[in-house]
Amino acid sequence: MPEAKPAAKKAPKGKDAAKPAPKEAPPEEAPAESPKETPSEEQSPTAEEPTGVFLKKPDSVSVENGKDVVITAKVNGKELPGKPTIKWFKGKWLELGIKSGARFSFKEAHDSASNVYNVELHIGKVVLGDRGDYRLEVRAKDTCDSCGFNIDVEATQDSSGPVLEDFKRSGEGKSEDAGELDFSGLLKKREVVEQEKKKKKDDDDLGIPPEIWELLKGAKKSEYEKIAFQYGITDLRGMLKRLKKAKVEVKKSEAFTKKLDPAYQVDRGNKIKLVVEISDPDLPLKWFKNGQEIKPSSKYIFENVGKKRILTINKCTMADDAAYEVAVADERCLTELFVKEPPVLIVTPLEDQQVFVGDRVEMAVEVSEDGAQLMWMKDGVEMTKEDSYKARYRFKKDGKRHILIFSEVTLEDGGRFKVITNGGQCEADLVVEEKQLEVLQDIADLTVKASDQAVFKCEVSDEKVTGKWYKNGIEVRPSKRITISHVGRIHKLVIDDVRPEDEGDYTFVPDGYALSLSAKLNFLEIKVEYVPKQEPPKIHLDCSGKTSENSIVVVAGNKLRLDVAITGEPPPVATWLRGDEVFSATEGRTRIEQRVECSSFVIESAERGDEGRYTIKVANPAGEDVASIFVRVVDVPDPPEAVRVTSVGEDWAILVWEPPKYDGGQPVTGYLLERKKKGSQRWMKLNFEVFTETTYESTKMIEGVLYEMRVFAVNAIGVSQPSVNTKPFMPIAPTSEPRHLTVEDVTDTTTTLKWRPPDRIGAGGIDGYLVEYCLEDSDDWIPANTEPVERCGFTVKDLPTGARIIFRVVGVNIAGRSEPATLAQPVTIREIVEQPKIRLPRHLRQTYIRKVGEPINLLIPFQGKPRPQVVWTKGGAPVDSSRVNVRTSDTDTVFFVRQAARSDSGEYELNVQIENMKDAATIRIRVVEKAGPPMNVMVKEVWGTNALVEWQPPKDDGNSEVTGYFIQKADKKTMEWFNVYEHNRQTHCTVADLIVGNEYYFRVFSENICGLSDSPGVSKNTAQILKTGISWKPPEYKEHDFRMPPKFLTPLLDRVVVAGYAAALNCAVRGHPKPKVIWMKNKMEIREDPKFLITNHQGILTLNIRRPSPFDAGTYSCRAVNELGEALAECKLEVRVPQ
Repeated sequence: MPEAKPAAKKAPKGKDAAKPAPKEAPPEEAPAESPKETPSEEQSPTAEEPTGVFLKKPDSVSVENGKDVVITAKVNGKELPGKPTIKWFKGKWLELGIKSGARFSFKEAHDSASNVYNVELHIGKVVLGDRGDYRLEVRAKDTCDSCGFNIDVEATQDSSGPVLEDFKRSGEGKSEDAGELDFSGLLKKREVVEQEKKKKKDDDDLGIPPEIWELLKGAKKSEYEKIAFQYGITDLRGMLKRLKKAKVEVKKSEAFTKKLDPAYQVDRGNKIKLVVEISDPDLPLKWFKNGQEIKPSSKYIFENVGKKRILTINKCTMADDAAYEVAVADERCLTELFVKEPPVLIVTPLEDQQVFVGDRVEMAVEVSEDGAQLMWMKDGVEMTKEDSYKARYRFKKDGKRHILIFSEVTLEDGGRFKVITNGGQCEADLVVEEKQLEVLQDIADLTVKASDQAVFKCEVSDEKVTGKWYKNGIEVRPSKRITISHVGRIHKLVIDDVRPEDEGDYTFVPDGYALSLSAKLNFLEIKVEYVPKQEPPKIHLDCSGKTSENSIVVVAGNKLRLDVAITGEPPPVATWLRGDEVFSATEGRTRIEQRVECSSFVIESAERGDEGRYTIKVANPAGEDVASIFVRVVDVPDPPEAVRVTSVGEDWAILVWEPPKYDGGQPVTGYLLERKKKGSQRWMKLNFEVFTETTYESTKMIEGVLYEMRVFAVNAIGVSQPSVNTKPFMPIAPTSEPRHLTVEDVTDTTTTLKWRPPDRIGAGGIDGYLVEYCLEDSDDWIPANTEPVERCGFTVKDLPTGARIIFRVVGVNIAGRSEPATLAQPVTIREIVEQPKIRLPRHLRQTYIRKVGEPINLLIPFQGKPRPQVVWTKGGAPVDSSRVNVRTSDTDTVFFVRQAARSDSGEYELNVQIENMKDAATIRIRVVEKAGPPMNVMVKEVWGTNALVEWQPPKDDGNSEVTGYFIQKADKKTMEWFNVYEHNRQTHCTVADLIVGNEYYFRVFSENICGLSDSPGVSKNTAQILKTGISWKPPEYKEHDFRMPPKFLTPLLDRVVVAGYAAALNCAVRGHPKPKVIWMKNKMEIREDPKFLITNHQGILTLNIRRPSPFDAGTYSCRAVNELGEALAECKLEVRVPQ
């Protein structure tokens, strides 16, 4: 096998161009290539280092036709989040996985030690059609990478004839062994081979398959770039040079008269039809998708309409985005179908969020389509995966949900975020704040004796906060005696075996906060003195109270331990009283602990009920001592009460609440407020500094959106639980004032106003309008209507005559009343006399023509005040009320006749009168009908093949001018009438081109505006056309009987039609006299049905069915009947519904 050559302009420098052949060519053959064909080192492409997930990219190769080829690559699994999906493609779209079988096979191996995937593509017995650009694609979750390579296939070189025949001996007539060897024959042949090689190289130097060249030759110049991009052609300049040199020969297809379009596009979910027209309808035809034959199914429907072959693809999905091919005989036709994604709509938009620095944030949006592509933007700048590593965010897809995740949010991450799809967009704000650290329990000063244990303890609000302990400004390190612990929110510093050098100031500093907690450790020296054996008991009480009595303040939920030192000899007995009751429990939440020289009262998790006075009594034989301690429990306050929204506006609302009943033992310092949209779970803070009032105005809300609000009370201890949410409320503003308030009409007791809707209506809409009025010198506005009116007009009634009144109108909606629109000047309530005037419509200014039986309905407007008197007359007399109905309103009058008659014609007068003022109009009505037949139709003269026919006008012209006449002729033998003249305006005509030997009758119809007369005037005599100069005596013979029963010459044929397309059933019948034809469906006669059209032209019968449906399927029959018999023809009609 010849050694594989590197593909031109494809293989990277430093890499093998092909898999080595089993047998290497001799070294002597290596320089056979022309020096020009070997690229120099400067011209060779620069070697590319493996990037992305590829450790070794596939190499471009050149292989001989019919040989096997193996393509290998290595993928770095360390760069992938999971197991990858490997796909091989040819060109842009053709996945090689669908061709897996005898020629194409794939291999994938995983080295777990190095986490490297070795992948191979095996192509057996390559053919010329395998050459082209290929692509390897690797996908793993959100990671995707691909690289391309090229396979070039060289044609097999045929060596025709033995090589020895090319060797000759020089000289003639000598033996075969005589003379010198002549290599000229071999040299010529090698020269031809070299020329063929060079020509082939010139043709194939671009690596473009021949089928792509054929596609380019038949394409338009504007489509070159599209085809090059589609099939991965990068050398556009070389391609255009090659096309310029090539002679474009348009081969006319023998199998196809109309081929498929180069490409089709359809929206996902819709159907598409691929139509091709073939020259011979008997040729077999097959459809293919990506090389696989398509079988008929509910998805793919094949149709044959004449020479057209139609492939219908129903409910297209993204899997239908492929290459389609139709094959007829040895010819093929290609096209590509592009399935377009529908617009991606936003189902659940982004929501505003308010977080602290370091929190995890997820901003989620839900769209209408799985796997949709969308764009994230922050403050107008697009967010990409490439920038995500720098900005510490990442994207996540979960079906239709797209999530933007910040693992630890920073102040720089705050801003306005936008999501844009091809079908919409949404926005939300992310507010990032510095987290405020609250001290729940401060460090207390300690006084410790020698060898005792000192414990410094503090509690902060964030359990994640770490910190450091300092003594006199020097950091404290753990040792055998010193222990530093951090459990949840509690930080402890424990010093065992306290020594004098441990005395000093101790400070706890939380990391990342400008905050420090300090306390002092006092060392108590013990002096040994002589104590007598009898010593009365003594209570040594040290309390933090500032007042004269001993008091301790404890925060609810914290632990309280009252350690009371006791001295006395012998050791005294301690008794605790809670109020006036003796307390002796030694277990439970509240208990007593007795130790030597100390009695302790312990309260775990202090509650409000633990507040009160606690008394300790100690006694021994030498005496007794009593001490009291008042324990005050402070807590966060109760939630505020009676939280409610009192009023709303366009983008604001007023919130009011009552202070909490219990302030937690500390005065309430203020309130915090939050707001959210109804249905959302995310609350947004409205204030960061405490608000001291109990009335708050919330602004910057969206009109028409439902909101809820809640309030927190704050005291020195902390923040209360939230109050009960307010009832959902919607910011809605009243409308603006109505516009253009004007007076339309005034009478003695009424005024009619009209206006236009407000400029701004808002989300609350408008429920209607209220009209109010007041006298000119009064401020007392009187409502004219109690219920709002929806239309922009109103008539105020029962007004005092002669009064001067001011009117105003307000718009009303759910938010209340708008600003009023007031008339600038008062209106005087007095009737305004207006001269009567008839406004006659334009079409009534000329004669109004109607046909007999049609209705007459005339609407004639007029004006005048007060209401004028209207009178209709005809010829000076009142109109006949039995035939004419007249209705009159304030502004118009209606003249109505249900069925017009000839007697209704004439001139009608309309009079409109107000006192001595009057206006009149005349309306001319003419009722017409068809004219009567012409009179005295006669054949006046016959010469040659011509006849002169004359007649007189009809007696009755139908009350309309006769516009013409319609003339017909009929042979006396058949008496079938044929048209001669239409719209003939004279009362005579000359009929020419009559047949010699025939005798003719003539008839004439009158025509006016209503059409032809119902009956014609028939000539009383006939026109007999004789031969000139020859007298003919008719022979005496018995007339032949032409009568015959009906007979179908062409029967009805069974038909299959597509629903929605017009269908026709045809047959031919013969018979004399002319038979009567009856069409039937399922033996039921088809009468006057607009769906069916029946025609009979010279015995050819047609039944047209307009847009048939499955209901129209059945058995159709045609029956022809005359006096001699009848005949019947039947067929079946099947109506198919396209899938």
